[in-house]
Amino acid sequence: MGWLADETGLEKNAANFVALTPLSFLNRARDVFPDKLAVVYRDHRVTYRQYHERCTRLASGLVKLGVASGDVVATILPNIPAHTEAHFGVPACGAILNAINTRLDVNTVSYIFDHGGAKVALVDTQFIELAEAAIVQNGGTGPTLIEVPDAAAGFPATGRHTTYDALLAGGDADFQWIMPEDEWESIALNYTSGTTGRPKGVVYHHRGAYLNAMGQVISWRITLHPRYLTIVPLFHCNGWCHTWMMPAVGGTIVCCRDITAPAIFDAIADEKVTHFGGAPIVLNMLVNAPADQKRDFNHIVEVFTAGAPPAPATLAKIEPMGFNVTQVYGLTEVYGPSTECTWDSAWDDLGTDERAAIKARQGVAMPFMEDVAVWDSAGQQISRDGKAQGEIVMRGNGTMKGYYKNPQATAEAFEGGYFHSGDIAVHHPNTYVQIADRAKDIIISGGENISSVEVEGTLMAHPAVSLCAVVAKPDEKWGEVPCAFIELKEGAEANEADLIAFARERLAGFKTPKAVVFCELPKTSTGKIQKFELRKQLQ
Repeated sequence: MGWLADETGLEKNAANFVALTPLSFLNRARDVFPDKLAVVYRDHRVTYRQYHERCTRLASGLVKLGVASGDVVATILPNIPAHTEAHFGVPACGAILNAINTRLDVNTVSYIFDHGGAKVALVDTQFIELAEAAIVQNGGTGPTLIEVPDAAAGFPATGRHTTYDALLAGGDADFQWIMPEDEWESIALNYTSGTTGRPKGVVYHHRGAYLNAMGQVISWRITLHPRYLTIVPLFHCNGWCHTWMMPAVGGTIVCCRDITAPAIFDAIADEKVTHFGGAPIVLNMLVNAPADQKRDFNHIVEVFTAGAPPAPATLAKIEPMGFNVTQVYGLTEVYGPSTECTWDSAWDDLGTDERAAIKARQGVAMPFMEDVAVWDSAGQQISRDGKAQGEIVMRGNGTMKGYYKNPQATAEAFEGGYFHSGDIAVHHPNTYVQIADRAKDIIISGGENISSVEVEGTLMAHPAVSLCAVVAKPDEKWGEVPCAFIELKEGAEANEADLIAFARERLAGFKTPKAVVFCELPKTSTGKIQKFELRKQLQ
C-alpha cells in the first residue's frame, strides 16, 4: 500500500538502517565533545572522553564478572556518577539495567532481586546492608554485590565487597560496546511501586529510550550544552531518560545526591544549572526555603514537574523566583514524561493565577507519542468539554514492551490498542488533558506511587485491627500522604502511634501512614468500604 511500483534493491542494509539506541549519543559525544564537561559531582569532574572510557570499563568489568547479553544488572544507587555511568555501561555490554528504588523495604528488594534475576548489583554503601539483607531473605542467592562507596558523603567502603573503582580499574578501556542489532531489544527493567500489590516489572526497549530522549529535547526547547541537575531519581523511569539525553546535546550532568533546598540553589548559582525535573514537592521546598538557604542567580531555570498535579498557588510563587515550569505527565510504563503542557503565546498576558491554572494541566502528547486520549468505560473518546471524566490512554513509540513475566497484565494494559494509565481526567476543548482523580486508589506522595492495598494489608496484620482503609490525605509538603481509617476489634486497644510504628517496621518510610483515624468505616450494602466518603473527611 503506497509502495513504488518496483522496490527492487531498496531493502534495509547496513548503510541505511541502524537500530536506534541511546548508546549512540555517548559514542557521538566522545568524538564531537571530547573535552566538554560531562558529569559533575563534588570534586568528580569528567569530560566526555573520560565519561565514555569509564562506561566502557564498566561494561568490560561486568563481562569479566560473567554478565552476558540479556542478563540483568541491578543498581541501588542515589544520583551519583556511578548511576549515570550504569545507564550506558550496563547496556553497552548487552545487559539490561534494573535501577531499584533506594527507598524500598527489604521484602520488596528481595522480591525484585528474585523476579528480575539480576546477576550483579551496584550498591551504594548507604544501602549495602539493605541489599545484603534482601539476599539473605532469598536464602543466600542473589546478585554479586559491587559496593559503591561515597566517603565524602559519609559512606566509606565497608571492605566486604569489591568496590566500583576496583571494577572499573580491572575493565578494558578498549572494550567494544555490544550495540543492539534490533532496537526492540530490552535496555531497562523498572519496577512499579506495586499499586495493586507486588510491583510489576516494566520493560523498556532501546527504540523507546532513544525516541523519548530525543523528543524531550524538542519539548523542553533544549539547545546545545545545557547544565542538568539530577533531582529526578535515576531509579525513577531511568531519571525520565534525561541521562540518556544529555550526550545528544553535549550537556553537563550535575549530580545531586541529597535533594535539599541549599543543594539545589548552590548548584544553580555555582554550577549554572539550566534544567532540572522534579515533583511538585521540590517546587514547594524551594518556595518555602528560608532566606539563608536561597541563592541569587541571573538566568532562567527550565523545570519539568510531574508526579502529582502541582498546586496553581505553588506555580504562581515559584516563577517570579526565576523558574519557568512546564507540567508534564507520564508513568513508568511510558518512560516517564509523555505529555506536556505546551505553552501558547496567546496566554502570555493572562494574570498570574490564570497562567498557573493552565500550567497545572497535564497537556498534550509529546512528539514521540502518537496519541493521548481520554476514554469512557466503553472505550470511546469523552466529550472535550473540560467536565466529562474518563481514563487517560495513550499509544506511541514511548510505550513499554510490557510487564516482565506477566502476559495477562500486559494484555490488560494494552486492551484496545492503547496503554491504559488508570488515571482519571477531563479533556479540555483545546485537547489538553487534566487529571481529575486517580483510579485504583493510588496515593502519590512526593512523586512516589503508594499502593493503598499494600498499606492496608500491613495494618490488617495488627492484632487490634478489624478493618482498615487507606486514602490520600492532602499535604502541603508531599502533595499527598497516606491516612489510615481504622475499625478496632471489639475490646481491643491501640492508638495512632502504635499503628504508625507497626507499619514503619514493615514498610518503606514513604508508605507509612502519616495519620490514623479511628471510626466506623462507611460501607455499601454489600460491605464495600466507601473510600470517597473518607476522602471527604480530609478535604
